[in-house]
Amino acid sequence: MQKKIGSVVLAAAALALTFTGQAQAETNPSCSSVTQIGATAYLKSGSTIIASVKQFKGCDKNWGYVYVWDSWRANHRTYRIYAGVQVRGGEFPIGYNSVENKQELWSYGTPTLDKCTKGYGAIVSSSYDYGVETEERC
Repeated sequence: MQKKIGSVVLAAAALALTFTGQAQAETNPSCSSVTQIGATAYLKSGSTIIASVKQFKGCDKNWGYVYVWDSWRANHRTYRIYAGVQVRGGEFPIGYNSVENKQELWSYGTPTLDKCTKGYGAIVSSSYDYGVETEERC
């Protein structure tokens, strides 16, 4: 019986470690009440998730958000993350913000609640240069 309980505990611990670094509770420094809209998108290196990208609404604005996972940050100390909001028909993300070597980043708020938008996030480093958009929300 102890062996089975130990296996269950080890399996639970392994599962918890699998998801270490995923964004759990985001706090927007510019808007105290935001709600995620749409599904989370993921930046990947091969099959490994390296960051979560989300879109939020709050304070009459849309916000892009990027959270870099601990597992990727542990081996990458020099990188830049980007967050923005992509408007349908727009050429480039707006509300664009970037920062070096941080774990999370919020875009600037965009007054686009009346438009179809996607959250946008990217990471650029010496070994990685990719971006991803969330699903579109209208």
